[in-house]
Formats: sequence, structure tokens, C-alpha cells
Amino acid sequence: MATETTEKQKSTRTMVLNMGPQHPSTHGVLRLLLELDGETLLKAVPDIGFLHTGIEKEFEVKTYQQGVTLTDRIDYLAPLSNNLTYCLAAEKLLGLEIPEHAQWMRVMLTELTRLNSHLVWLATHAIDIGAMSVFLYCFREREEILRIFEMFSGQRMMTSYFRIGGLALPAPRGWQKRVKDFIDIFPERIDQYENLLTNNQIWIGRTKGVGYISLEDMLDLGVTGPMLRAAGLKVDARKDSPYSSYEKFDFEVPTRTENDVYARYLLRVEEMRQSTKIIRQALEGMPSGSHQADAPGVVLPDREKMKTQMESLIYHFKIVTEGFRVPEGEVYQAVESPRGEVGCYMVSDGTQKPFRVHWRGPSFGNLQCTGKLIEGTLIADVIAALGSMDFVLGDTDR
Repeated sequence: MATETTEKQKSTRTMVLNMGPQHPSTHGVLRLLLELDGETLLKAVPDIGFLHTGIEKEFEVKTYQQGVTLTDRIDYLAPLSNNLTYCLAAEKLLGLEIPEHAQWMRVMLTELTRLNSHLVWLATHAIDIGAMSVFLYCFREREEILRIFEMFSGQRMMTSYFRIGGLALPAPRGWQKRVKDFIDIFPERIDQYENLLTNNQIWIGRTKGVGYISLEDMLDLGVTGPMLRAAGLKVDARKDSPYSSYEKFDFEVPTRTENDVYARYLLRVEEMRQSTKIIRQALEGMPSGSHQADAPGVVLPDREKMKTQMESLIYHFKIVTEGFRVPEGEVYQAVESPRGEVGCYMVSDGTQKPFRVHWRGPSFGNLQCTGKLIEGTLIADVIAALGSMDFVLGDTDR
């Protein structure tokens, strides 16, 4: 009898292990509380909030135009996607019509942001699983994209290039050649990544059949983006609720049905190809026109006019020092970011500062499925499954 009790105690003994918040494979300050039976994961609880910045509350003490700089720092791998969401929400409240040139330029730069984000994802996901070369190759191409951003805005990451009413600055001289040079070589570079990984038996062994979660569970938990599409659900805000002229671009929304880590890899690689296709269309068909709307009380006047016309100088002074009033109302604007649906719920009380700005971050929804995704797997598979989610902790904590 005593022997039976001892054996039962041994079989039910588990160990609780902290993974993070400093673990490199959590890609940020995330703590995972893992309960293990040997190497089998019984339970996983994500502990978030280490990166909380109070950005949503900060919006309430900034003028609308100042708030753009905060959006860069929410999902710091897709700052222009956040710029776009915020600006579109404010423009809805203001009833602003954005020139076609500015809309197409926004599309082109947002798709470059998608490439930038997916390259960081693939680089870090691969190095987590032991593929060192892919990390170096992806960052080689990412550097070219950051140089394009720097050419447009003067900043590599936190560009704040999209502004309420259009763009912060006209496109710089020579931008067409820089963008064309990049998209001409990029498809071949994607082929290089695939040659290293897609048929690699070690990569397949570490990713195929790993990280499965049912589509129903994902929908219940608020998962969006590539994870849903890798489970066969064709949802993409660019097609379902087009914004900023996306309806004028020809591209496909890739899907997979295997719903595992390998399927999410293949899907994001195909998304990079589709983004390259969109960027090429934007480059070749870019309409002429102004980079900002004709809205003197909202958009900063041209600098030359400001120096020669008193009325423009007054508008500039008032917008910079006081901001501009936005009509009372509330809106919700969704954009398809590299991680899924990013949404901005904005409430105006008629003053120069938002009454409320709430951010629907895709990483928060995606991270909610952590338990369902990795419970019952081996601890070695936790790293691969986490990487396939592509979350950003700044976006999760806000």
C-alpha cells in the first residue's frame, strides 16, 4: 500500500518553471508561468504588463497632432501601421478628404512596414530554432527598408511620417529609384530564405504539427491576422473593409489550412511576396498631387507660404501652440497590421485633445491563446510555437 502511494505521488509531481521576463525567445518582457510534468507542458499562464507605458492615457493630454508620435511606440515594429490607424480615425471625425497621392504613398510605406516587421519576425523565429544564417540575411534586407524610411522622414524607426491630413513632408527626390532598387532584388532574397528553410528537414521537424489550436478557440480568444489565415479563414481588413485606396490594388490574401507553426511560416513568406506586388503597383501608378489635404486650420501650411503670407503664419502658430478642434463624436478605425487587426477607438468632446483613445492591439488578442497553443506539448516546442505568434509586447501592454 505504501509503495502504491509513493508511485502515485511520483507520477503526479509537477514542476513550475518561470520562462522570462528576460528570456530572449519571448522577444520582450513577457513572463510565462509553465507547469511541467517531465518535459510535457501541462499548463501555461502568460504574465504581461512589464512594459506598460500608459500611452492610452497620455493621448488625453496631447493635441491630436502630437498624438501621432505616441502611436509609433505602441507596436514598435510596425509604427507606420499605427500612424495610419490613428490618422484615419481622426480624419473620419474631421471629415477630411485625403489627396490620392497621399493615400497611395501611405499604402506603399505601410506595405514596406509589413515587410520590415515580417523580416524581423522571420529572423528572430529562425534564430530561436537554430537557423543563424537566416537572421543575418533578413536583417540585411531590413536595413535597406530602414534607409528608405530615413530618406522619407529623417528617422529609421519612429518616423511619425503620416500626419492627420496626409503626410508630414513631400516625398524626397530620388525615392522612386531607391524603392525600385529594393523591390527589384527582394523577391530573389525571399527565394534565398525559402531555400534555407522550406525543405530543410530540421526546420520541418521543429515546426510541422507543432502549435496547433482550433479555429474556434482562436475566434473566441480574439486572435486575428496571419494566425487566422494559416487556419484557413480568409480575413484581411485591406480586402474586407478597404481603406486608403487599397481597393485599387491587385493582390491576394494567402491562406493555409494546416494551422501549425510551419503553415504560419509559409503564409508570412507569401504575404511578403504580395506586399512586394502592392509596393510595385504603388510605385508604378503613383498619382501626382499634393501630399496633404487642403485644410488650413488642421494641416500645417507650406513653409514658403508661412514665410511670406501673414495668414499662413497665423495658422501655423495656432496649430503648433494650440492644436485644432475636432467635432464631437466617436469612431472606430481598423487597419490590417503585420500582426492582425489593429483598431483605434477615438472619442472627441469638441476640444483640441481627444477625450478618449483606446487601442485594439492585435498582439494582446494573439497572446491570449498562449495556453491553448502550447499546453500538452514538449517544452522544446514552446519556443517554436511562441515565435509563430509574432507578438510585440509594447502592443500588448500599451
